[in-house]
Amino acid sequence: MAHHAAKDDLTVSNLFNFSSHIALVTGGATGLGEMAAQAFIQNGAHVIIASRKESELQRTASRLNALGPGKCEYIIADLKDKAGCLALCSEVKKRVGRLTVLVNNTGATWGDDYYDFPESAWDKLMALNVKNIFYMTVGLEGLLSKGASPDTPGRVINIASMAGVQTTDVTTGEGGGLSKPGHGTFSYGPSKAACIHLTKMQASKLAPKNIMVNVICPGVFPSRMTSFGLDKYMDTLLTGQPTGRIGKPSDFGGLVLFLSSAGSAHMTGNVIEIDGGSTLTGWRGKRSESKI
Repeated sequence: MAHHAAKDDLTVSNLFNFSSHIALVTGGATGLGEMAAQAFIQNGAHVIIASRKESELQRTASRLNALGPGKCEYIIADLKDKAGCLALCSEVKKRVGRLTVLVNNTGATWGDDYYDFPESAWDKLMALNVKNIFYMTVGLEGLLSKGASPDTPGRVINIASMAGVQTTDVTTGEGGGLSKPGHGTFSYGPSKAACIHLTKMQASKLAPKNIMVNVICPGVFPSRMTSFGLDKYMDTLLTGQPTGRIGKPSDFGGLVLFLSSAGSAHMTGNVIEIDGGSTLTGWRGKRSESKI
């Protein structure tokens, strides 16, 4: 079947029009989730943010509604177990008749001593960083497929981490000295690797239903999760960044918008790293040679 580009409207205003989007962003009151919510709001979308603390949700919703032109509402939710996920899904269904984008951003980290690592640090992170993504995506499939077609598919955007791809841990003594030697986030990386694999499995399952599922792996961005390290070790962190800076809202918001847009309608199962080149080896090799 011949298809000629001449018939298509490839303008930015058509490919990146978000005015009819309805997005749910979990963990949307702070950090990366707030950046994603703001990107949608500033482009006219209707956004629901969800997290545990009403005071934070209120503050972010007020700020985003003042920015406009989109509108932001919130739902208090704790996604630590299946019941919490299903409760959020049912509340979303009461408020909107369809969903164009689900951003699964809720997550947690845990640093501790390798030889005295608590079991709860595994259970909590596997629940919040993996199981929650599974049940949210299953629970909202109906809303995401509403009105979806091969040209305008529903989108699920999971937020993993570079920690799910590489073994150096910016928070540990071994990887750059952000905490005591022997301490690290030993259940965090594996949970994020599981999130990446789950993304690919759900992408395979949902593509025939016109729902595209992709995952973003951020490097270091300012958020509550990284605030301790950023305050204390910014110089150390920046030596690991060839660009000399960490991530900022436009970097993350821009990628979330792209993965929600008409311009990415044929992409699914992709793992997108956004770390400013910090894991590239060439520049580091050159740098260490000059020290010898």
